[in-house]
Amino acid sequence: MNNHDEFLAAQKLIPGGVDSPVRAFGNVGSEPFMVDRGEGSYIYDVEGKKYLDFVQSWGPLIFGHADADIERAVVQTAKKGLSFGASSPLETQLASLVLKNFDFLDKIRFTSSGTEATMSAIRLARAFSGRDKILKFEGCYHGHSDSLLVKAGSGASTFGNASSAGVPQDVAKNTYLARYNDIQSVKDVLAQNDIGTIIIEPIAGNMGLVPADPEFLTELRALCDEKKIVLIIDEVMSGFRASELGSYGIYGVRGDLVTFGKVIGGGMSVAAFAGKREIMDMISPLGAVYQAGTLSGNPVAMAAGIASL
Repeated sequence: MNNHDEFLAAQKLIPGGVDSPVRAFGNVGSEPFMVDRGEGSYIYDVEGKKYLDFVQSWGPLIFGHADADIERAVVQTAKKGLSFGASSPLETQLASLVLKNFDFLDKIRFTSSGTEATMSAIRLARAFSGRDKILKFEGCYHGHSDSLLVKAGSGASTFGNASSAGVPQDVAKNTYLARYNDIQSVKDVLAQNDIGTIIIEPIAGNMGLVPADPEFLTELRALCDEKKIVLIIDEVMSGFRASELGSYGIYGVRGDLVTFGKVIGGGMSVAAFAGKREIMDMISPLGAVYQAGTLSGNPVAMAAGIASL
């Protein structure tokens, strides 16, 4: 079957024919090709056409498609079982690899997606700060949970409006927006609102590649310290890619919570959030913040992450 017919078949059963909107190719005026396989720096569609792949599954495949070491780890682990819904030593091994060079992060909790990691980190930050209101930055993307699908209101100090149908305004109103690399816009919001959490991509990737100014990140950290605000550094895209320590290896700015994803799964569905002991110990079963997932810490995904890191 050719790409066109495969896409038509998908559209009959899957909304838009895709399981993530960007795959529809609508913004580039085209139909998507349908991938058959990947090898190194190339992917091949169902018609056998070969493409040089600059995307690499949106970042995790830092060694290319079907890397031999990762493939071997996945196959060997899969032979023992695909999912247990129970703990395995692989989780501890990957946790150690992720955390070993971050002296300001004590504990980590694995999830299955970056959206799940940022959503859980925000819930935890709200519990720790005791405040509901959060601040994010225009142009930064942290997944599709309700509180993060917001767009700017009438001004920098105005709470956000829902940017997706189905997001209650009662949820969106607790999310405030500031301008990226503009510390004054942050100060304007904080002057009028009791913000408990700030989340930022230190190297933004969804409005083009936009690194944070070093001075901006440093001042943001100082503001959070001054006002006892939990700072979440979202490294889902930049972690272990911008450097071995993500943005921290470049800026030296510490998050109270840090989210990871993509690379730590080596191509499998893995993400995580990590932080100081006193914050992380508020998560169930130790604390009252509930977060769970049957596939969190999945053994095959953990093995892929261990091999990749």
